[in-house]
Amino acid sequence: LVAEAVALQADIDTLVVAPDLLRSTFGQETVQTATRNGLSVIEVTDAVFEALSRKDGPQGLGAVVRQRWTTLEAVQPADELAWVVLEDVQNPGNLGAILRTCDAVGAAGVILLGQTTDPYDPAAVRGSMGAVFSQRLIRTTLDDLIAWKQQHHLTMIGTSDAAKTNYQAMTYKLPTLLCMGSEQHGLSEAHLAVCDDTVRIPMVGRS
Repeated sequence: LVAEAVALQADIDTLVVAPDLLRSTFGQETVQTATRNGLSVIEVTDAVFEALSRKDGPQGLGAVVRQRWTTLEAVQPADELAWVVLEDVQNPGNLGAILRTCDAVGAAGVILLGQTTDPYDPAAVRGSMGAVFSQRLIRTTLDDLIAWKQQHHLTMIGTSDAAKTNYQAMTYKLPTLLCMGSEQHGLSEAHLAVCDDTVRIPMVGRS
């Protein structure tokens, strides 16, 4: 994660290093790269680092990284693949996995609505495998999203288990706003009502 933050030029305040724990050559090279780039590095004892770490067997390299957010007003949609819109997603690990998938397929970023969990929650950061540093993050309201969608003539596709169209059969106009709801309830009725179309993801499950 720290190496990804360094490589993606995240807004790193300080690297925290426990020299006796940092045995990885890759980790040591990451610190050297960061130092050459002028980043601040603080060395701490093993005990201090282990007290800071949330995992067993810490590797001796951490970072203090400033959160990076943008706004709808600052974004001018172009030829990007999609923006993923999440409404009331509760599980940080799920959000991290979505961020990782967005990074893998080339999505522009993630727009968070309602009570969607924090992308900078430790579980979300871990689940993102560093994608939290590459994806643009926006937190806004449904009303503001609708106004932005209309201003830029974007297509909003909602996901629903009641939709008739398989997601693979849909023709997507880029960039698409791909909307997903909470793990328990899916998209709200208010959100579904403003979608241009809906798709379903077939779930075979147990026979």
